Amino acid sequence: MARMRTPLRFLMAVLAFCVTAALTVPATAQQKQPESVNPQAQSVKEQQLLQELQKIQGRTSLPDSRSSVLEQPAGRDWRQFHQVTLRWIGAIAILGMLSVLVLFYLIRGMVKIEAGRSGRTLVRFNAFERFVHWMTASCFIVLALSGANITFGKELLTPLIGPEAFAGWSQWAKYAHNYLSFPFTLGVVLMFLMWVAWNIPSGVDARWIREGGGIVGENHPPARRFNAGQKAIYWVVVLGGGAAAITGYLLMFPFYVTDVTGMQTAQMVHGIVGMLFIAIMLAHIYIGTIGMQGAFEAMGTGEVDVNWARQHHSLWLEKEAEKGHVKGSSVAPAE
Repeated sequence: MARMRTPLRFLMAVLAFCVTAALTVPATAQQKQPESVNPQAQSVKEQQLLQELQKIQGRTSLPDSRSSVLEQPAGRDWRQFHQVTLRWIGAIAILGMLSVLVLFYLIRGMVKIEAGRSGRTLVRFNAFERFVHWMTASCFIVLALSGANITFGKELLTPLIGPEAFAGWSQWAKYAHNYLSFPFTLGVVLMFLMWVAWNIPSGVDARWIREGGGIVGENHPPARRFNAGQKAIYWVVVLGGGAAAITGYLLMFPFYVTDVTGMQTAQMVHGIVGMLFIAIMLAHIYIGTIGMQGAFEAMGTGEVDVNWARQHHSLWLEKEAEKGHVKGSSVAPAE
């Protein structure tokens, strides 16, 4: 009997020890638990992911694997450019050009036809050339306004017309910007083909630039059909319009040619080219309207006065007279 009591006492002692340990450990763990828990203490930070992977990417069941990219550093650079940098570029270029033109007009005034109108005219641009010019110009005006709306519209128009009206206007502006890009591109291509032969730089252009082109100063250097200033505008339209068209189509048809980073670069180029394009076209409009007497008629009726042609395009006038295009007039040779 005594022998049986010894193992029983041992088993009871072991059982008591286990029960005591089970009750003591949770209480001890609860006492040592910190007062506040930080679930992100050991997590990977966003900046670490960006430094290692250059993007934050998850998993997706969509067929397009590019939709799994949640964030990329270039997106932040693009946002800074779109919201800050481009606005400064546009404001400086456009407002700066307007200021220069106003100041120039107050100092120089309109460039007059010094000999007065002769009453005789000759054709400068035919009907097809004028149609292409006005089609491209009309599209450009709508594209410029609708494009500037993306950069400046929210801050400038929302306080004036309200958010609902601005949203409606912006939607129609987007449609106009997208669809009118096609006739604009066609016009740029046609302009290139029609006038490239007359817009190759030559030695005559160097003299025209040295003497101020008849706009700065009193000299009126000889020029062919297009002078150096008009040639500069021509290449701005061809090259700038081409760059705007190409980058615009990359944005209109995303992922067909490039990825997100490429489209962000295309948007930056598109925005800068667009703002500079607007500023330069303001100077072109100024010269063609209030800046020079008789200039608008070239694209209005297509005909210009002989004295205007002699003053600004004497070499071209001389050749036209030799061909008999100036009827009933005797044109003196160009200097």
